[in-house]
Amino acid sequence: MLTFVENCFSPRTAAFFDLDKTVIAKSSTLTFSKSFYQGGLINRRAVLRTAYTQFVFLAGGADHDQMERMREYLSALCKGWNVQQVRELVAETLHDLIDPIIYDEAATLIEEHHTAGRDVVIVSTSGAEVVEPIGELLGADRVVATRMVVGDDGCFTGEIEYYAYGPTKAEAIRSLAESEGYDLSRCYAYSDSATDVPMLESVGHPHAVNPDRALRREAILRKWPILVFNRPVRLKQRLPMFSMPPRPALVAAAAVGAAALTAGLVWYTNRRRAAALTA
Repeated sequence: MLTFVENCFSPRTAAFFDLDKTVIAKSSTLTFSKSFYQGGLINRRAVLRTAYTQFVFLAGGADHDQMERMREYLSALCKGWNVQQVRELVAETLHDLIDPIIYDEAATLIEEHHTAGRDVVIVSTSGAEVVEPIGELLGADRVVATRMVVGDDGCFTGEIEYYAYGPTKAEAIRSLAESEGYDLSRCYAYSDSATDVPMLESVGHPHAVNPDRALRREAILRKWPILVFNRPVRLKQRLPMFSMPPRPALVAAAAVGAAALTAGLVWYTNRRRAAALTA
């Protein structure tokens, strides 16, 4: 459990979360296949193929070669899709499909990191059109996700502008650390896959969550904590009386605390000075 709040004078910190099988129990992209079918974006054959891919993904994780094949398949599949239609379909079914598969343990960690004053960043290989709404649902401060090229007609071209996978996740984290002032040695990261070792080793507090075999071996070798998340639960059913203050309120609270501390130091210094003069 995280029990302390970052000192208001300390460098900024963040917690970086992989999404699939770390925060949610399934593949975020493949979970929407039924919605895309009902919206006319894919046919029944594609639904069956994505269902099989989801099974393989859940059964043993996906290694580098499998991820590359999945990337090629999904890139070809989404070619010609209207981006606005995709966003609307995701928005319409987000709560029904994603809310029930959020790990309770992950949601608790996100709350604890926010309470400790850290930013929460979702870093996912899935597309931004899927990840950004999920990040908003989770209360994440930032999202790093794969971006597809969009043509002048508002449709995906099938080409990838940015692929958030493997070493590129670590590069994105370092870039964010530079722009946001994060002290990576004090930051946290969570993932289930060995392909995310570069992301995990870029922070001072890496954690393996429901790790695949390769990551489990790496975590044991490097003495990284291994966490098991196995309680998917709807956010509405979690701690109904718990209410996180908005992030601006947390920042304001830190500012008030800093002001109070400064005022106290000034008062104490002046009092000692006055006492010395009297003596």
